[in-house]
Amino acid sequence: MRTWPYKVDTRVSPYLYISPFFLLFAIFGLFPLVYTAYVSLFDWSLLADEHPFIGLDNYVALFKDSYFWNALFNTVSILILSTVPQLIISLVLAHLINRQLRAKTLWRLGMLLPNVTSVVAVAVIFSQLFGRDFGVINWALEGLGFGRINWQAGVASSHIAISVMIIWQWSGYNALIFLAAMQAVPRELYESARLDGATEAQQLRQITIPAIRPTIIFVVIVSTIYGLQIFAQPQLFAGSGPLGITGGTDRQFQTLTLYLYEHGFNRGFEFGYASAVAWVMFGIIVIFAVLNYRLIRRIRQS
Repeated sequence: MRTWPYKVDTRVSPYLYISPFFLLFAIFGLFPLVYTAYVSLFDWSLLADEHPFIGLDNYVALFKDSYFWNALFNTVSILILSTVPQLIISLVLAHLINRQLRAKTLWRLGMLLPNVTSVVAVAVIFSQLFGRDFGVINWALEGLGFGRINWQAGVASSHIAISVMIIWQWSGYNALIFLAAMQAVPRELYESARLDGATEAQQLRQITIPAIRPTIIFVVIVSTIYGLQIFAQPQLFAGSGPLGITGGTDRQFQTLTLYLYEHGFNRGFEFGYASAVAWVMFGIIVIFAVLNYRLIRRIRQS
């Protein structure tokens, strides 16, 4: 007959094992989130001793600010330019590595190296590559008969340059996630497809992609969340503009995180306004994540 200490142990111990995660999340995740919502309701500045309650005024001012909508447009633009090619490249790379190749471990390690490289180092190096006067990219364009491009000055050019940084750094990482999912696809399906004369592209489109759709959904959602929070790449791409403006002299590649950083830390120390920006960003990320999930789920069911 089981004693009461045994019954208590079997019922309570599982909760004790998982409690450290929830305690750490409550301290470092949930509390800052709730406190940020509280601060967003005040005219909270580090340069003032008093923080008067203003309700939703920070949110009203935020949605009336044209610079906020500019930052939102830049963020979505960079997100699309970086995420769509990145996922396609990752799928192709994973499909190639999933074949019978020599030195598979070496190839997989090579794909992971860009991701383990410091984001700051990547941004600095690519800023030099896209330099107007001495950048390798402009040197190559001149060799092909094109003129030099001031990548930092234009909206489209700066978005492309920043997207290339993100694609280079994350394509290999996502490819390894896709590769792990591809390992679970039965090899007999590929062998049957080869016997039927299917090409590599047909195998990828008709066998691999349908089989790993749940993984694709996961990667798309995670990439979207990351893309809406990019900070280091645009911050280091061309430095700050006049008066502490971030994201270029004309805010041509200022993202939402840079917009938050500018108001919270670079100018004015407007923590109440910056907290409102943070909560709006949170809402936008949730909306994009839900839309991504519903869209891909509908594609999967079709």
